[in-house]
Amino acid sequence: MTNMDPQLEKWCFRPGPYLGEISALSFYPLPSHVSSYPLLLAGTGSELLVYNLISETLLYSFKAFDGVRVHGISLQSSADPLVALFAEKKVKLLRLSVEVQPLCVRLEITSQLPRFDQWVLEAKFLGDDGYLAVGLSDNSVALWDVGCSTVFARVKYPESCLLYSMRIWGENVDALRVASGTIYNEVIVWRLDHQVLHAPVSSLDSINKSTLLVDIDIEFKQFHPIHLTRLSGHEGSIFRIAWSYDGFKLASVSDDRSARIWMFSDNETQKQCSNENLGVHSSNTLVLFGHNARIWDCHVSDFLIITAGEDCTCRVWDMNGNMLLTFKEHTGRGIWRCLYDQNSSLLVTAGFDSAIKVHLVHCPSVTELKNDEKMLNCVNGMIENFSIEAPQITRLHDLMDSKSEYVRCLYLGQEYILYVATNNGLLYHVDLCNFESVRWFQIAQVGRDSPIICMDVILIHSCELPFSEYLVALGDGLGNATVMKLVSSKSTSRVVLSVTWTAEKERQLLGIYWSRSLRYGKCSHLFTIDPRGALKLWRVENTLTYNMEGNYANPKVSFIADFASYFGARIMCVDASASEEVLFCGDQRGNLIVYPLSDDLMNAESVEKVKTVSAINQFKGAHGISTVTSVTIAALDAYQVEICTTGGDGCICYFVYDKNLQVFEFVGMKQVKDLATVQSLYTSSNSCEYAIGFTSADFMIWNLSNGTKMLEIPCGGWRRPYSYHLGVIPECQYCFAYVKDRNIHVYRLWEPAHQRLQYPRILHIQYHGREIHTLCFISFLQQSTEGKRCDSLIATGCEDGSVRLTSLGSFWESKLLGEHVGGSAVRSICFTSKIYAIVADHDCSAIIDASHCSKDEPFLLISVGAKQVLTSWRLQNRRADATVKHVISTESGSASCSSRQKLLSVSFQWLSTHVPTKFVSPQRRVNKSYKTNELGKTSATDSDANDACISESIKKSFSSFSTDIVENDWRYLAVTAFLVKHVDCRFTTCFIVVACSDATLVLRALLLPYHLWFDVALLMPQQAPILALQHVAVPVHKNTIGINQSRVAHIVIGGSTDGSISFWDLTETVENFVRLVLEYQSHLLIDLQRRPQTGRGSQGGRWWRYLTNLRSEKEMRSASRSKFCNGSKISESSENSSPESSCMQKNNHSSDSESSSLHNQRNVSPFLVRREVLPLLVLSSVHQSGANCLHVSEMRGPLLGKSGPIFCVVSGGDDQALHILAFHFDVPVENSGLSSDYGTDLSNAIQDVALSQPSGSSWIKRCSFSNVGNDHRLRILKRQTIYSAHSSSVKGIWTDGIWVFSVGLDQRIRCWKIQPNGELFERAHVVISVPEPETLDVVAYGRRYHIAVAGRGLQTIDFSAPCDEN
Repeated sequence: MTNMDPQLEKWCFRPGPYLGEISALSFYPLPSHVSSYPLLLAGTGSELLVYNLISETLLYSFKAFDGVRVHGISLQSSADPLVALFAEKKVKLLRLSVEVQPLCVRLEITSQLPRFDQWVLEAKFLGDDGYLAVGLSDNSVALWDVGCSTVFARVKYPESCLLYSMRIWGENVDALRVASGTIYNEVIVWRLDHQVLHAPVSSLDSINKSTLLVDIDIEFKQFHPIHLTRLSGHEGSIFRIAWSYDGFKLASVSDDRSARIWMFSDNETQKQCSNENLGVHSSNTLVLFGHNARIWDCHVSDFLIITAGEDCTCRVWDMNGNMLLTFKEHTGRGIWRCLYDQNSSLLVTAGFDSAIKVHLVHCPSVTELKNDEKMLNCVNGMIENFSIEAPQITRLHDLMDSKSEYVRCLYLGQEYILYVATNNGLLYHVDLCNFESVRWFQIAQVGRDSPIICMDVILIHSCELPFSEYLVALGDGLGNATVMKLVSSKSTSRVVLSVTWTAEKERQLLGIYWSRSLRYGKCSHLFTIDPRGALKLWRVENTLTYNMEGNYANPKVSFIADFASYFGARIMCVDASASEEVLFCGDQRGNLIVYPLSDDLMNAESVEKVKTVSAINQFKGAHGISTVTSVTIAALDAYQVEICTTGGDGCICYFVYDKNLQVFEFVGMKQVKDLATVQSLYTSSNSCEYAIGFTSADFMIWNLSNGTKMLEIPCGGWRRPYSYHLGVIPECQYCFAYVKDRNIHVYRLWEPAHQRLQYPRILHIQYHGREIHTLCFISFLQQSTEGKRCDSLIATGCEDGSVRLTSLGSFWESKLLGEHVGGSAVRSICFTSKIYAIVADHDCSAIIDASHCSKDEPFLLISVGAKQVLTSWRLQNRRADATVKHVISTESGSASCSSRQKLLSVSFQWLSTHVPTKFVSPQRRVNKSYKTNELGKTSATDSDANDACISESIKKSFSSFSTDIVENDWRYLAVTAFLVKHVDCRFTTCFIVVACSDATLVLRALLLPYHLWFDVALLMPQQAPILALQHVAVPVHKNTIGINQSRVAHIVIGGSTDGSISFWDLTETVENFVRLVLEYQSHLLIDLQRRPQTGRGSQGGRWWRYLTNLRSEKEMRSASRSKFCNGSKISESSENSSPESSCMQKNNHSSDSESSSLHNQRNVSPFLVRREVLPLLVLSSVHQSGANCLHVSEMRGPLLGKSGPIFCVVSGGDDQALHILAFHFDVPVENSGLSSDYGTDLSNAIQDVALSQPSGSSWIKRCSFSNVGNDHRLRILKRQTIYSAHSSSVKGIWTDGIWVFSVGLDQRIRCWKIQPNGELFERAHVVISVPEPETLDVVAYGRRYHIAVAGRGLQTIDFSAPCDEN
């Protein structure tokens, strides 16, 4: 390592909070007069957090260690409470001070134990003796005298073994019991014994110095281990052990996915002998199976057993081994810790995803739960579970047939009112006020020979009145529709008006729905549905009048509109908006259709002729091939409508419909993985949103706001009749009824919301559940003045495929943007904050900063990862003072919320995803051609004469490709992107360079707003995969024949696994592509994929159309050319282009006339030949192994006397070294004058790259090829390598031309200053809490730098540069 300043300015670094896994939990009981709930202590990273469980607030945060994770917490409850924290081989004692009014906590270190030679697995205060027992991984116990602050004994179990876990029980040394979980699938139970020795006093001095011996004489006592028992039965290593409070039960969990409870009798645990046969009989062992993966933690109380595992579930068992509850609310690598307080009935879980969740679980001794109940947050005596039978069904006990009486429809009007429709046309009102004496009232009978098929009910007057008014719509098997108005009280209902008419043919009426938003005066509107997808709208007059005297006018029914079927599939849900004049429908095959709904149609007094309404647009496959279960409309502004849909694929999808353009756009999706189907959404009075649906056989309500399961009831699935009713706070006000075995089963909990706290609760923000591979700051939002810190936004990508946005202001806040296809890991992410404009003269260009652009300009977040998934997210900055409806997830799942917080002032939505195309037959590709119809949608038609030749040539060229139909495991490793806009067109092009693990580097283009993907160029040659990519825009000024011109040169720099760094010049490639796009004909645009390929039902069986990437034989022959690299001539045909691309660009060297001629002849896009760009410069062996990271920035101030902008590239590798390279571009006075004619041999266009090489630069490898038409040359000015810059691999690096920040696996961030001569000099370093850091990014505001490091968690660090340093 280089010489470091002797006075390292550590004060410059201020580490921020750590957001990552929770590794330790403990309760601290408060005095009964203060609170009946304990305080919660949680260890995360190197910090200890103290929480108030009542107010859900963080009382205190204390950093205990540097760079090591807190493994465990032990407390001593006394007048002067102590806390023992242990991490790896360290133990610290802290004094806990609690003040009551107001409740506040303080922690201070009292002592630190000497560093042990083994890892610390357990710490236990022995209050009676004043000792702290420390359990170590070599199966030894050290005794620490708290008063004297000395280790006075260490006793080791005689058998040599390694441990994964240890737990100590007892309040003094005599009662001490040690349970050790070994890697040999056993639990060894032993204790400490002592005997009195009559040693002379003079011998004590020498004995006290030997503090870490096996047998120590202290006060004439010698300690030695006594074996008690060996517990065998597990088939895997023992991960965790837990003693019961009385010491008679021991729980162990293992790698074999089982938990075992070992029962000890009183004489066995207290026996003072070393009997090897002392053990536990098989009859006293309880084995618990149920987890699907390894079990990490366990807890034993008097009546309950708690286990938590890698499958992200926490399971609650009784003492008979019956599973009572299952919580599955964490994500990622599992739940690390679980804790249960029997006095307050609080269960706390925490895991890798950083969340701390609190549940209320009462012991079965207080609230006896049946084995088949999965009710959560149980309250004593408040849950009602009962079953009822209809009067007619009660008398039937034989086998059922088509004429038997059974329940067809249910509807819960209120928590005590249930409407039941049966197979024989009967409608009942059921009084549920007293579940012990349920009363039935027959309201009406709708036909004697036809069953009731469908029913819908709406409340038209508030239930705050002495009675409630309902409109009931019924459809029967004969095709008749019946509307009744009911006046209901708690005890009964009566029909005040009724009307019946023929709505469909016999057996054709399958659905009937009220339109809750279409109410005009005294009229209500009703939709009826047939099996073929047709929809009819009926107006029912005189149904909304309210009369206290009971005088009601006769209703009148009018058929006002017939909506034509579009896909021919049955409509499953509808929603209409009178103000927006639209009607949205979802069908059985996952499609979404929109119809016009004009005011003239709705307000017409008389309907002489029924109008047939055609669809104005559709979205095919909105939920893949799964049913759309609900659709909801919400207005965004005067021109846009937001549509929220739920489906049978377990997803909640969000769309925006433009009323002017009449087009759909998919903007977001939330997948509720625990639900097989989402039936609907519900928003409570406190703006919390809930997803209501089913697993395979259970009804479930999922809280989207905090990502927790609110309710789960086994009912047999969604195909049977069911109904639910929720109150203002669903956690304590819900009612669910379903039919099973001819009975109606009802679950009900209804209590005032203010009488108890709401559970589950989240104390700590939920974050990524796996390792974070990449992060980047959303840089254009950082607008702060000198000396003032602004809130930062960080985008992160994770191993589980999720992309999140996190706010780092005064408090943490995180949003889930979405997930990659199939949950593929996100390896790299970048944000585009500038737009580079190209004017008509291609030699001129400009840089447009994002902050100066209109809000309609797209600024993209690009993420890439495994399975070659490339996803783009559009970010639009909105005003912070405007309340905007957002279609993303807050915390761990709020899918839609309104807020005025700063983080929510940015709108995020999924834009497009590019994935490799799967192998399909050539016949399927070419048998149909596509053209756009008058609606702007794509339809398949017969090929015309002009397109026939295209199809024929594609067929021929397809046969020349040898495609490997076996899916590979290639992944994208790095990405960089930039935006380019031509001033003469309305679209913007995002150029994206992606590096793949197969050592390919591709330049792709995303054409906005068309969502079209193009493969523009292949960057080659590459001998090794690229690990890091950076784009730099270099302003270049040249003087040609007395004319000053300026442009922006687009340079891409990559670091490879072989330690080399390469430069590519993409300037001409980008400019030529943009010019060619101007000639692109809009009618050739193809309707591409418009929703991400994620979620059940969206993959497999559906073929996404894309622009053909195959070339004709003529084009492939003309594309064959010679390439020169390293002085060798290589003949290579363009046939090697990958068929996975969406489109290819015509070679830039082709003449304009030939390009135009080819385009006119074929009438297709000219982007059919992908260009291959050779590197401008390759620097080999910069690092001895992989170049993991690199960053480029313009340097501040002159270097070596050169004028013009100078850039530096800093890189870090697996060789623990840092490398810095300074370069700039030279511009000749005149152009080279080289012809760009396509037919010119490339050997005539070779130019030597002029390099100003420092002495000893043998590691620079010159590339003898430069792009045709290049008018600038790269010069190397300075380079430096710092060996052993870190003590392990360098994983992240960043520079602004003044300071350089690097992070390595040694968990150190090092700060380097770029000296005036271009060399690096270390100024400071800091230890971070993030284990295994993988990435780093920095944002600067003034002299202050905000650093973010991610790996197994996320941490931020502030760095302040001294005034004299800048």
